[in-house]
Amino acid sequence: MKLRVTVVWSLDQGHCEERVCRVDTGATIADALHAAGHAWEGDEVPEVGIWGRKKTLDHPVQDQDRVECYRPLKVDPKVARKARFHRQGARAAGLFSQRRPGAKPGY
Repeated sequence: MKLRVTVVWSLDQGHCEERVCRVDTGATIADALHAAGHAWEGDEVPEVGIWGRKKTLDHPVQDQDRVECYRPLKVDPKVARKARFHRQGARAAGLFSQRRPGAKPGY
């Protein structure tokens, strides 16, 4: 019996590829990546997961799984948020920056 697996990866920001492939029962994530035509260069093995949960390449896949390849982050999200806050200024950022006219402070 063949399993239907979707493989998704992004090579660059704003660019996403998705392929649906069929693999044999008992296939692993690595088998699904090869079936989708996704090959990595040299020792650069991607971090992978199924439906947003990190897994190893030898993890078995099930029918209707979505295998995802993750790129390493270029910037720490906490650092990016802090820089964005400083760039926007304290009054333009935050939860209560869009208050209705005449509203109480904090609402």
